[in-house]
This record gives sequence, structure tokens and C-alpha cells, in this order.
Amino acid sequence: MAADVSRRIREQLQELLGGGSAHLTFDDAIADLPAKLRGGKPPGQPHTPWRLLEHLRITQRDILEFTRNSKHRSPTWPDEYWPPSDAPATAAQWAQSVRQFRSDLKAMRDLVADPSTDLFAPIPGGNGKTIFREAMLLADHNAYHLGQLVLLRRLLAAWDD
Repeated sequence: MAADVSRRIREQLQELLGGGSAHLTFDDAIADLPAKLRGGKPPGQPHTPWRLLEHLRITQRDILEFTRNSKHRSPTWPDEYWPPSDAPATAAQWAQSVRQFRSDLKAMRDLVADPSTDLFAPIPGGNGKTIFREAMLLADHNAYHLGQLVLLRRLLAAWDD
């Protein structure tokens, strides 16, 4: 019974992290975004697609490293959680950010899927936080900002409903 519950929790966390169901997937959110709009900032909006992508990448890396490395030091809030520019310098910079986001998301999903990972044990140096909590935090954070990215894309006329 306990093994079945553990397996089901892991499966559901993986699904939540991957998006889909009630949440947009990362790949859907960035699909076919024209390069010229990656730095686009609609009137009245504080972010661009690039800023959101980088914030997602930086924050996800921070949560992943906090979860698996007790010596990890988080970036300084808020400056180091956001990129300094509105647009990527090159298409390669955008592509690298996308690759890193995917890689780190896979690493968190793999950590959650590993039956040897105790999802509920306190993370060393984590003030009682657990891998379960960090996986939920990551899924929530990603869903929130992916929703913002879709809103930006709609305002930039780069989203088909």
C-alpha cells in the first residue's frame, strides 16, 4: 500500500512538473515565438518573453540546486533572478536558455521519479523544506509565469487560441 501511494505521488508530481492537464506545457508556451518578438514589451507590461524565459530558467535552476546541493547559495533577490536586458543578444542565447530550462526540468522530474528519493525528508540546510515542497513550488512557479508568457504573446499577436 505505502509503495503504491509513493509511486502515485511521484507520478502525479512528474505530471504536474511537466505541464499539461490543467496547465500549459513549457514547449507549448514558447512554440513558434518569432525571434523579433522575444524582446517585445506590450504597453503597460513589465516583462518581455525573454525576461520571463530567463526568470523561469534562473529560478528553476535555483530550486533544483537548493533541492540537491546543501552548499548551494541562491541568487540575490530580485536582481539576479531577472536578466539585465529585455531581449536575448542572439538567437543562440535564446536557444541555450530553452535547452537549460528543459534540462533542469528533466533533472527535477528524474529526482522526483527516483524511488530512492525521500520526497518528505527535510533537505539538509533547508530549514525543514522537502523535495516534495520544492517540486510543488517549482510546478507552481512555472505555471504562473508560463501563463504570463501566454498573455504577453496574446498582446503581441503571437498566440493562436
